Amino acid sequence: MPVVTFEHVDVIFGPDPAAAIAMLDKGVECNEIFKTTQNMVAVRGASLEVEEGDICVLMGLSGSGKSSLLRCVNGLNKVSRGHVLVRHQNQDIDVTTCDWKILHRLRTEAISMVFQHFALMPWRNIHENVAFGLELSGMPKAERDRIVDGKLEMVRLANWSNKYPSQLSGGMQQRVGLARALATDADILLMDEPFSALDPLIREHLQDELIQLQEDLKKTIVFVSHDLDEALKLGSLIAIMEAGRIVQIGSPEEIVSNPVNEYVARFVASMNPLKVLRCASLLRPVDELKRLKNDNGEFALDPEGKCVCRLDSQGRPDRITSSGQNLNLIAFQNDIDLKALPPRTMVTAAIETPMKTVLEINHLTGLPVPIMDGDNRVLGVVGTAEIFQGILRENKPAMGKK
Repeated sequence: MPVVTFEHVDVIFGPDPAAAIAMLDKGVECNEIFKTTQNMVAVRGASLEVEEGDICVLMGLSGSGKSSLLRCVNGLNKVSRGHVLVRHQNQDIDVTTCDWKILHRLRTEAISMVFQHFALMPWRNIHENVAFGLELSGMPKAERDRIVDGKLEMVRLANWSNKYPSQLSGGMQQRVGLARALATDADILLMDEPFSALDPLIREHLQDELIQLQEDLKKTIVFVSHDLDEALKLGSLIAIMEAGRIVQIGSPEEIVSNPVNEYVARFVASMNPLKVLRCASLLRPVDELKRLKNDNGEFALDPEGKCVCRLDSQGRPDRITSSGQNLNLIAFQNDIDLKALPPRTMVTAAIETPMKTVLEINHLTGLPVPIMDGDNRVLGVVGTAEIFQGILRENKPAMGKK
């Protein structure tokens, strides 16, 4: 069930949003609307559902509307048309119509925000900065001290609690902002380009820390970024925005494999597919593999026909050979030493195995990699041809199915 839902959201800044909406409905472009009415259309017709535990990344160029849309979730931006629903205590609360008291409750109990530029109060020490939201809620000092100490420990700043923001590096200050957001124990975290002002190495380190925290805390996160590598690394769901519209929604793999238009294609053109693609988008299905001209039901696992496979009635490998010699199958595990495998060993992989791993298996064994489901049935194969087509992001031609 969605925790955050955007329904046909328009966000318009200016003196007369209603006039701008009327022009939008007539198909007038945003630039013309601004010239005519002095209203700026920041978001138009945005619809999106964010499920519990997702990291949804709003991605786009500067001015695409991603931060404007994010700030609708906690009411920092007024929605000109449409609805924003936030699920809290088994109720869907419409942020666009709820009264101030309910919105205040959402901000203190359900939603926390991490800002791009830290937004720390320089006159308060680190402990006091993290405790600020708890103070506003009226929590007794002993209880909030316990919570703050735990959150600072979580972000590895326990020894810095008495320091002031000016005494911390940029990365450490951002971790203070994250601890402050976590202190309220809100289910929803809004993160507005929180790492963009940091050096690349620090940014990558904090991305890793966020992934680790998410594995432990299972928050629902809406994250704004203009960095595609960051979006692909963090996001379980990505929404690409252009000129206020959401133009594509999908998993990182879907975005990279199937960009819907030239705008998205330009975004993904320069990224490294090894970081994103998995066997699900690489494999050549069994029914596309070349059948041998015999009565044994055998088919080739590679274009040259050196590796031959026969399945039993359940679709499991009955016999696999390479150049006529039987191969032993072993399922890939993270602790396998691929360089120490005995001769004539073929490694199989699960459908969610990353492309980078399959590339390593193929390189070290010199063999294609059968892709198996949870019942050890063969779904397809990834070999050298599929890997190169994945890197080049080309469509797979048929391997001479007969």
